[in-house]
Amino acid sequence: MANLPTQKEKPSLILAAFTAARPIHWVKNFSLFAAIFLTGMLDDRGQLIKVLWGFLAFSLATSATYIINDILDIKSDRLHPIKSGRPIASGSLPISLAFSEAVVLAGAALFISTPLNPLFFLLVISYLVLQLFYSLGLKNIAILDIIIIATGFIMRVYAGAFVINAHLSVWFLLCVISVALFLASGKRRAELNLAVNVNGVTRKSLGNYKRELLSSFVTMFGSASWMSWALFTFFESPKATLPFWLVLAELSKTTTVDKLLMLTIPITIFGIMRYESLIFEGKSEAPEKLLLTDPSLIVTVALWVAVVFWVLYSGVSMTGSI
Repeated sequence: MANLPTQKEKPSLILAAFTAARPIHWVKNFSLFAAIFLTGMLDDRGQLIKVLWGFLAFSLATSATYIINDILDIKSDRLHPIKSGRPIASGSLPISLAFSEAVVLAGAALFISTPLNPLFFLLVISYLVLQLFYSLGLKNIAILDIIIIATGFIMRVYAGAFVINAHLSVWFLLCVISVALFLASGKRRAELNLAVNVNGVTRKSLGNYKRELLSSFVTMFGSASWMSWALFTFFESPKATLPFWLVLAELSKTTTVDKLLMLTIPITIFGIMRYESLIFEGKSEAPEKLLLTDPSLIVTVALWVAVVFWVLYSGVSMTGSI
């Protein structure tokens, strides 16, 4: 007697609820650590604990917004070849439970945010409101949707700065804005490739984008990203203090080294070039997955972090503020 095909079992409600929160997207929230890392305060245990709490609060807030977005997009997601497998679209997580989960996560985020910093608390509220309006329709407006996605990245960086009351230099702010716009436009450019592959079943705003326009956005903001980082390293690098560097400076002005962070410029350029290549291959719809799966990007990010850590924390220079 032939074996009859069995219906695929639905995941448990706990697993479905966990998946709906999209914890893999929490990797984006590591940008909250930018301020404490670049100000040289990473070894300050008290400040680090504050940022960790801030990371948790923002992660819960972002998960709440993803769930609300999936609830509002349930009809279109069910027609999508990839998104149809999400817990809410597939029916493995009932809408009523998903909504309750979103409310609990948002409430927990605000509860954790309250004692950290008043500005951080307001920023979390602003993020929740912005993402709600984004899900309700702003995501369907071309160009504005890219700006809102980029704003989310910028808010994360500022959230980390608010928690520790750190100063952000204008050069670092310019770098954050450029990188945020680069990632957002790259996400849309990859989605445009996906729209062609799935017969156009994707978000409405893509219908108002031309491939050439998104490609120009990616190129423009990619160039701005590495250039603004280069300016940051030039104007904000701490001065070298080890005798080795000081002896070199005494020997000749040509060998004077007081901008060691500029060592990261080639690494930054390679990382952007690699990411752009993935964008034009249509693989950057989910930046958080690329950062966790692409070997070249993983090595680039690790090397970048290692060099910055060496400059700011190994004693070769005097750390400053960003």
